[in-house]
Amino acid sequence: MKREEPSLKRYLNQVDLSADLVVAGGGLSGVCSAITAARQGIKVILVQDRPVLGGNSSSEVRLWILGATSHMGNNNRWAREGGVIDELLVENTFRNPEGNPMILDMILLDKVVQEPNIHLLLNTAVHGVNKTNNDTIESLQAFCSQNSTAYQLAAPLFCDATGDGIVGFLSGAAFRMGAEPKEEFNEGMAPTEEYGELLGHSLYFYSKDTGKPVKFIPPSFALDDITQIPRFRNFNANEFGCKLWWVEFGGRLDTVHDTEKIKWELWKVVYGVWNHIKNSGDFPEAENLTLEWVGTIPGKRESRRFEGDYIMTQQDLVEQRKHHDAIAFGGWSIDLHPADGVYSERPGCNQWHSKGVFQIPYRSIYSKNIKNLFLAGRIISVSHVAFGATRVMATCGYIGQAAGMAAVMCAKNGLQPKDLLDGENLQNLQQNLIREGQYIPEFVLAEENDLAQKAELSASSEYRFNGFNDVDLWKSLAIPSAQMFPLKAGKLPIFSVQLNALTDTEIEVALKISGKKGNFTPDKTIGQKNIAIKKGKQLIEIDFDSEINTDDYVYLMFAGNPDVEMGFTAQRLTGVLSVFNSKNKAVSNNGKQVPPVGTGVDEFEFWCPQRRPNGENLAIGISKAQHVFAVENLVNGIDRPVSQPNAWVAALNDPQPAVNLAWETAQSIKKIDLWFDSDFDHPMESVLMTHPENIMPFCVQRYIIKNDAGEIIFEQKNNHQTRNQITFEKEIVTKNLTIELQHPSGNIPAALFAVRCYADQNKI
Repeated sequence: MKREEPSLKRYLNQVDLSADLVVAGGGLSGVCSAITAARQGIKVILVQDRPVLGGNSSSEVRLWILGATSHMGNNNRWAREGGVIDELLVENTFRNPEGNPMILDMILLDKVVQEPNIHLLLNTAVHGVNKTNNDTIESLQAFCSQNSTAYQLAAPLFCDATGDGIVGFLSGAAFRMGAEPKEEFNEGMAPTEEYGELLGHSLYFYSKDTGKPVKFIPPSFALDDITQIPRFRNFNANEFGCKLWWVEFGGRLDTVHDTEKIKWELWKVVYGVWNHIKNSGDFPEAENLTLEWVGTIPGKRESRRFEGDYIMTQQDLVEQRKHHDAIAFGGWSIDLHPADGVYSERPGCNQWHSKGVFQIPYRSIYSKNIKNLFLAGRIISVSHVAFGATRVMATCGYIGQAAGMAAVMCAKNGLQPKDLLDGENLQNLQQNLIREGQYIPEFVLAEENDLAQKAELSASSEYRFNGFNDVDLWKSLAIPSAQMFPLKAGKLPIFSVQLNALTDTEIEVALKISGKKGNFTPDKTIGQKNIAIKKGKQLIEIDFDSEINTDDYVYLMFAGNPDVEMGFTAQRLTGVLSVFNSKNKAVSNNGKQVPPVGTGVDEFEFWCPQRRPNGENLAIGISKAQHVFAVENLVNGIDRPVSQPNAWVAALNDPQPAVNLAWETAQSIKKIDLWFDSDFDHPMESVLMTHPENIMPFCVQRYIIKNDAGEIIFEQKNNHQTRNQITFEKEIVTKNLTIELQHPSGNIPAALFAVRCYADQNKI
């Protein structure tokens, strides 16, 4: 038994901890930052004020993780973020294709606790900052309500990934809150009064079919006049979770200090909505439904934005400005919401897309006046308008990775964040990020210590790309349809198209390309034709008698015609897609973006893939085989399709696909990195939505690696990840490496983006 005498004052249990980096905030940006830094060998404290990790993606809020892929509803092809956020999304899709938010919680916790260099503190809120001087943080003060313990967390470097920026705020870091006037940055989308200063919070609910009638008696605080919600007729008894993202409120309040007030208003709306669904009589299909879950903390969109040495604006996104210090990319639309949220007469969002992804500069992810403070997630240095696109979670995770890697370089070299802009530091940061899977548009990996760069490469076969000649199914051309072809510079081939005309008619055909290399918006016309066709199945040839001056994707496009069927093939291929000029209301895609005059946004068409199991390629042959899947792609420093597929792909009839690396003298190899195709075009929404497969159909699952004696030095039987890191306990000494792969299926040939070999573990 423990007994204490009365005392005038007692003190909390006090624990002092120190590390190389303290990451405040356990949302995706903080998780990605902490994992990135820990894997590179520095000690990290990750402090999170909630019982689970994941922030808005966690089971507490249940919003799907999205970024540049935007539900596949924009023109950003193969744009899912790489590195740690990719690893998390691929793992979640593998273990959790049903989108269970509890399983995502488990996966995030599992990934963090597997890192011995991370000290995780859950249920621990930062409430104080100690400084050595005006511009340097010394330690953070935090309190855990579960163990009644006060913590002091000391480090030379800090990363604020808290969403509201509590560390930056308390440290005196310069910040902004609310929308800038149009005059400050000359942004055409600077909001008017009805769109207000801030984006609000949302709170979701889940329903469940019990198989028997269920009554609902609303609480006293439920909204009793559903007509106060102008969109009340849009409610659907079968929709729940973050599909009701537009149940939003708080844009005219203080989204930091009024959060509890906002939460109560959202509870009022949610229970009022459910009362309407259950008791209005307008939803007989809801008779057996029960309210299974209602969020207890709202998902926050916007509050403080901190100032770095560069403030991103609308023009950075729309014009896709190039930054010498780019460390990440974004691609979500500029997505602004009416300030009155669910009570507004306006549509729930106002989304305007760029023609492609945009770079995020390093100067925007550290504080301009607190020397040792990194910024991660939604608090980075952007205007309110640019924030509309940078705030989404996959982009936030990508930014967190960059901050984590930058912190490693600072910690190991005694530097401050701003020092990485000097000399070779910036180039090294970019190269370190790319090596770990962080694609940065217009940058490539060029590592001198990669032994694969010095090897003679050969392959058992190379896929001969001459389009698709076999018809496996016929589909109506009612929707405008196109096939993307990766072609080499020079004269364009003749296209052979399989058609079935239901009557005598004509088809309109165009050949287009993107006006900006690396984009996937077909906005530049190479040629157009109207072709008369007779009733029945036929093969027609189309020759545009033109050329392209650079390797790139071209689009063979067909206007909609319900009197025509097109042949499709069941064969799928890395870096090759069909796209369609259809609509996607989830991301304000109406087939064509036509912005109001003066907004500073481009007008263009959307050509997007269909989700599997649809999205088959069009059965269109090309007269000249394209050398786009060469083995040399394995060392070109780009690990995803961009202007070309950037992959080695084996012939589909190759019984034992293999690549070989040979050196004149024996090499000592400690680590091998292999990069596979986990389909960067698939957004992998983390919750609510389901996915047709848990392993991407292009991903090689089985392979072996042999040395120069023909001995198997590594075997993988169940791969599903993008990156495979193979580290040997003892160096492998060999003059030759052979990687033998198994085709993913009978319709999809084996593909590999990169092979990298290192004599020792990479040191930063």
